Amino acid sequence: MVQPGGGMPDMQQILQQAQQMQEQLATAQQELANTEVSGSSGGGLVTATVTGGMELKDVTIDPSVVDPDDTETLSDLVVAAVRDAMASAQQLSEEKFGPLAGGLGGEGGLGGLGLPGGM
Repeated sequence: MVQPGGGMPDMQQILQQAQQMQEQLATAQQELANTEVSGSSGGGLVTATVTGGMELKDVTIDPSVVDPDDTETLSDLVVAAVRDAMASAQQLSEEKFGPLAGGLGGEGGLGGLGLPGGM
C-alpha cells in the first residue's frame, strides 16, 4: 500500500507498530497464563481447572463417583472434565488474541502494518 503523495510507508512507523503489537501479545499471553478456567462432567461430579495456557492445575472428584469396581467410568469423567476445561481455555485464548490477530491483517498476515503487496 503506497502512502498519499506516492511515497512508501514510513519504515520507522511500521517497526513501531510491530513493537507495540509484540508488547500487546506478550501482555495477553501473560494474562492468559494467569487465568484459570474450569470444566466439569457428570453433572459436576468431576471438575478440572486449567490455565488459559492449557496447564492442568487441579482435578476435583466427588467421592460418590469413586467405585473401585468401575474405574473406567471415573476415568471417562476425568477425561471429559479436562476436555471441557481445555475447550473453555481455548475459547478464552481466541477471545484474548482475536483483536491482536485482527491487527496483523485479520488472518495472521502483516497486512495491517501497511506493507506493500498486502502481505
